[in-house]
Amino acid sequence: MPCVRWYLAYALSLRNLEEMMAERGIVVDHSTLHRWVIRLVPHLDKAFRRYKRNVGRRWRMDETYIKIKGQWKYLYRAVDSKGQTIDFLLMAKRDAAALRFFRKAIRHHNEPEVVTIDKSGANTAALSTLNADKAEDETITIRQSKYLNNLIEQDHRNIKRRTRLMTGFKSFRRAQTILAGIELIHMIRKGQIGHPQGNGLSSAEQFYLLVA
Repeated sequence: MPCVRWYLAYALSLRNLEEMMAERGIVVDHSTLHRWVIRLVPHLDKAFRRYKRNVGRRWRMDETYIKIKGQWKYLYRAVDSKGQTIDFLLMAKRDAAALRFFRKAIRHHNEPEVVTIDKSGANTAALSTLNADKAEDETITIRQSKYLNNLIEQDHRNIKRRTRLMTGFKSFRRAQTILAGIELIHMIRKGQIGHPQGNGLSSAEQFYLLVA
């Protein structure tokens, strides 16, 4: 389990981890480590969502890009006004991707009061679709502001910093899984886990609570 956390949290390749374990007298192939990551992250993500702290209702949403098999794909992300991660969604195509992202985020959280976006027509259209059947006093306020969206753009960098140091994603599904693990580590570091036994624990110790 430490290897899984180290891979998701730090600028380490699977071969780096293979060498580190060998120095400790433990023989484990890098391909085995990769299988552990792919197998365990979905369970860790599910466990984390049970203890995730509530987020605010003023969201900042933006998209960034992740290279998979040499092609750029779309990573949609949102944070609240305090920088807490709302949700994320990796999409192969841009068609209706923003709407799918918002529906996923709302399914896991309270509906936002305000969403700040850039001037993307697709993002505006997605929010307008969500507002279409709402009473006027229940609609989500759509705000376009490059300045206010600096918060989410800065948050992207924490994720991109880790993915940039990887050798490249070989499949879309594996990229989804590994990104979920990286996002999980990032949220734990931001104090977003509300596990009843987590008070006063380090980020690493809080991560291991998800396995218990």
